Amino acid sequence: MSPTSTQTTIALAALFALPPVAHSAPPDLRTPAPVIHLADNLDEKDRLGYCIDTVGRGFSDRLHAHSCKPAGGDVQFSFDVVSGQIKSAAYENKCAELLSAPAAGVGLALLDCSDSPLQRFEYVDATKAFHPGGSTELCLSAGAESRSAGPFMSRDLLLQACDGTEPGLRQWDIRGNP
Repeated sequence: MSPTSTQTTIALAALFALPPVAHSAPPDLRTPAPVIHLADNLDEKDRLGYCIDTVGRGFSDRLHAHSCKPAGGDVQFSFDVVSGQIKSAAYENKCAELLSAPAAGVGLALLDCSDSPLQRFEYVDATKAFHPGGSTELCLSAGAESRSAGPFMSRDLLLQACDGTEPGLRQWDIRGNP
């Protein structure tokens, strides 16, 4: 074997021995504003991205991360910086609320907007993270596992420790905020 072919073989062997690198890619967002969506498309098969959404068709008092629907509707949410509330654009006076005190694993509901501290979030532009009630250790995150949701995909929506959660699951973009 010549020195050039040996060097090529070694270089190829080293390349294939490296662990796979996860490449993040933004979604091809088609949902009309306002919308809050993950900055990373993750595994959404049609590159629609993941948005905050009501569980099931139409109104539901539970929230999850779901493929961003091109027609909008129950995936349209805005963030009110003054009140700290994540508000539904489709359902008047409905806001995201933690199901219990902030802790890892806590899910979210969609309830009447109120002065409840469980409806207060802080969004940090630099990290693209939503933190509940000023707790910088916890982040609003999509679950690690995706599942089929008819022609779309979904994931859990819950609080997780920011440090132990992949950035793609906890970095949110806000478009068309009032």
